[in-house]
Amino acid sequence: MHIGFLGGTGMEARGLALRWAAAGASVILGSRSLEMAAASAESCNEILGASLIRGMSNREMLAASEIILLTVPYGQAVDAIESCRLLLTHNHIIVDVTVPMVFREGHAEFVEQSGLSNAEIIAGHLPDGVPLVTAFKTIPAAILTDLQKTLDCDVFVCGDCETARQKVIQAAAAIPSLRPLDGGPLKNARTLELMTVLAAELNRRYKKKGARYRIVGI
Repeated sequence: MHIGFLGGTGMEARGLALRWAAAGASVILGSRSLEMAAASAESCNEILGASLIRGMSNREMLAASEIILLTVPYGQAVDAIESCRLLLTHNHIIVDVTVPMVFREGHAEFVEQSGLSNAEIIAGHLPDGVPLVTAFKTIPAAILTDLQKTLDCDVFVCGDCETARQKVIQAAAAIPSLRPLDGGPLKNARTLELMTVLAAELNRRYKKKGARYRIVGI
């Protein structure tokens, strides 16, 4: 399992990279700056106590990975895809984890974008034949980066390509204490983004940082 991160120096990328590397996956943190990618990988490896995560330029990371996590801020996602569009092939699966959310006066707010999810907007900028799946939107980065914390939650995976969706579900299942659920078509990503905003608001109200979802009855 070869997993890469486009925008691999942020907290979300580091958290998922740590979880996957600890589970035995091949993980590469990508960045426009090789030095930043290498530094981020080294920092993660210090936590893991072994050299399990590699840092590469985005070009090198894309050449070596099949599943690509898009872990940039939501407003930079389209530019990130456009910057490497010519390097994307039908062998890649793009996984969007972005959420169009801002904080105003301490409150989490959803950013409306013509009635579309951020995932649907990003999908419109991908080359033909490159599938986009959305996942990990509802899991806080602060929990992912703390390997001492048990996730004990569900990850919802949405996408219009059945094959790509199932591959991401399989990859997510490798992370202990995380249960992947098939969330259906990509249009459901908007619901997940709204759920993330709700979780952020619950964190604020209850002075927590780890609100996440677990579906019962399935």
